[in-house]
Amino acid sequence: MKKNTILENILVEKLVFWWKWFARLKSDNKDIDWKAIFITWWVIPQSVVNLRVLKSRSDFIEAQLLDVVKKSPIEKENKNNIYWMQAWIPWINIPYEEQLKIKENQIKESLFHISKLQNNLEISPIVPSWLIDNYRNKIEFSFWKFISKNQNKEEHFNLWFHKQWEFSKIEDFDWTILISKLANDIYKEIKEFAKASWYPVYDQFDQKWFFRHIVLREWFFTKQIMIIFSVNHKYEWVKNLDFIYDFLNNLVKKYPQITSIYLSLNDNKADIAIWELELIYWKNFIEEKLLDLTFNISPKSFFQTNSFQAEVLYKEVLNQVWDELKDFNKVLDLYWWTWTIWMVFAKHVKEVISVELIESASKDWELNALKNNLTNISFVNKKVEDFLKSYLENNQNCDLLIIDPPRTWIHPDALRDILKFDSRYIIYVSCNPATLSRDLAYILKESEYKIKKITPVDMFPHTHHIETIVLLWK
Repeated sequence: MKKNTILENILVEKLVFWWKWFARLKSDNKDIDWKAIFITWWVIPQSVVNLRVLKSRSDFIEAQLLDVVKKSPIEKENKNNIYWMQAWIPWINIPYEEQLKIKENQIKESLFHISKLQNNLEISPIVPSWLIDNYRNKIEFSFWKFISKNQNKEEHFNLWFHKQWEFSKIEDFDWTILISKLANDIYKEIKEFAKASWYPVYDQFDQKWFFRHIVLREWFFTKQIMIIFSVNHKYEWVKNLDFIYDFLNNLVKKYPQITSIYLSLNDNKADIAIWELELIYWKNFIEEKLLDLTFNISPKSFFQTNSFQAEVLYKEVLNQVWDELKDFNKVLDLYWWTWTIWMVFAKHVKEVISVELIESASKDWELNALKNNLTNISFVNKKVEDFLKSYLENNQNCDLLIIDPPRTWIHPDALRDILKFDSRYIIYVSCNPATLSRDLAYILKESEYKIKKITPVDMFPHTHHIETIVLLWK
């Protein structure tokens, strides 16, 4: 089958590994009838679609969505979806209970072959998100021009998200279901100010002009808000930035929840929201509280983007070994910068060692540890695979190993060395069911570890993303 061949009236079956959708080809040709199709870009199960072939292999076809011929029976128009489709939440028209079923099924599909390596493998029911809408505590909007002679379009002021499947375009909307009404109101005020100023928005192709990004961070528990306003400060027609300072200072008077404002001064070609930062209002950080801990979050600090559900996730992780915590002396936490669970464990055990390559992140979190009077945490800035090698060579060990690797993988050297530890428990937290499945297969084949518990947790409603907590023990 050639590239760009059109496949018509294909029934979408389910979501599978690597966040691709699965279907089967129906054909009079017995050689390709019932051939597997993996669909890139989002679709809804049980819908009928037309596809374009991207790749054809002996045992499967990879294709992309062209259009929907027949909507899925599970699709229901969401009353809050005032725009037909929203970037970042492609499942907005799937009822939440159906979203959870799809995610549960994806975990089962991804871990199916693991059940052949261990009998009586049980997956706990998915932990739903308490907040379904308005749950993000951080969001980034981009200014953009779109001028196309071929499409006869001249759009000189667009501000919102990149258009689904077309990164070179920004859709221009005033509201998103992802953030609170307050954050939406602030976003709209900044947008109206920028538009009324008549200064041009940045053109990524010409790599010039002025307005670039807006970043909003609003914390769920403290209600504090940080604004990062990104501009090209070297745009030749702007003599000074006083008009922005005046606007933002007046904005604070209207919205006292704003406790921190930065200007991101960016004349760089890279499309990055946070560059050279200038603090122009009050605090250089904002605070969030989780599980009786207080976190200072700076503009560049990573933090779970769903605060309330992050607390749920941390509780679930902690509960995996709650009865054994009193017996733990040392906990080793790998790839820690992506979350803050090490601080939660530090309250209950004698020593925590957290390992991550990014040095700037550790400086932020050292201050957070001291803020919470946690003096039993050590931070190590190394590649995990390098740290583990030296750690083992010095005959050091731990009672509990926590791993939350990047979406892509655990380095093979690190995975091999993890199995050399004599720790009784491993907690593996994964945001990618496909790589989780691959790593668990290796662990079960190459060690004495067995899976004791698997708990999916939904962190991001209206999307395919899912966290999975796996407890392994000897």
